[in-house]
Amino acid sequence: MSDNIGINLDWEGLKYNFAAAGAAAGGSIASGEDGAIKEQDRLLPIANVGRIMKQILPPNAKISKEAKETMQECVSEFISFVTGEASDKCRKEKRKTVNGDDICWALASLGFDNYAEQLKRYLHRYREQEGERASLNRAAGNHGENEETSNYRSAVQATLLKSGREERVI
Repeated sequence: MSDNIGINLDWEGLKYNFAAAGAAAGGSIASGEDGAIKEQDRLLPIANVGRIMKQILPPNAKISKEAKETMQECVSEFISFVTGEASDKCRKEKRKTVNGDDICWALASLGFDNYAEQLKRYLHRYREQEGERASLNRAAGNHGENEETSNYRSAVQATLLKSGREERVI
């Protein structure tokens, strides 16, 4: 698999350089000793990509390693492409944080209007649920820690105690 993060993409007359966009956005890109970007730092885990691909296929279908690697490259580049566009918008507006609305805007501005609309609906539902969850936590007096976080913290503490390590988990 070749390292092509620095390639220029010419998509319907739009030229985009992923490496330059990351650097211009103030992003730090982890690199190896020779200055090249490590593949593990620029690609989504192949197991996750394969799992997502399998969800849409019939149960007996198989996916070749080449297909997984190709999809891995595609989705990683797509994420970089959309995020770079959103980051440019934030930089022009003198903001440092890219949010969900910026991603929706970037998708629409890049011609992915259908995806942008679906993502806006999802983002709206997500924000509603988060608001309800925060209200329930305040009413219960949890002040930001939900039951799942508390259970996780307890499990980690128990594991550390069993292993003989006495560390405080915050």
